[in-house]
Amino acid sequence: MNAGKSSVSEASSYEAMGDFWDTHDTSDYWDEVPSAEFDMDVKSRAIYYPIEMALALEMRAVAKRMGVSPKVLLARWVREKLSDEAREKTDEMVSPSSV
Repeated sequence: MNAGKSSVSEASSYEAMGDFWDTHDTSDYWDEVPSAEFDMDVKSRAIYYPIEMALALEMRAVAKRMGVSPKVLLARWVREKLSDEAREKTDEMVSPSSV
């Protein structure tokens, strides 16, 4: 911490600073803090799809029982389903059709 205390809260420790911001809103202090400019290049490597709340809650419960996060469980299930689909497609291509 510069000069022994923070600029807005005037706290002399990180704990005191945390206590201050637990009870104060930063929007009340915009004029007292220096502005900051920076560039960000956000490239998400994930695509998000909506899921019904009931399904999400059920999935969360299953994930908890399995000891994994819902994100890991969902990725695992999708991978398994895509693998099954690819296998079925391969089987259809090699087996003669009964037309």
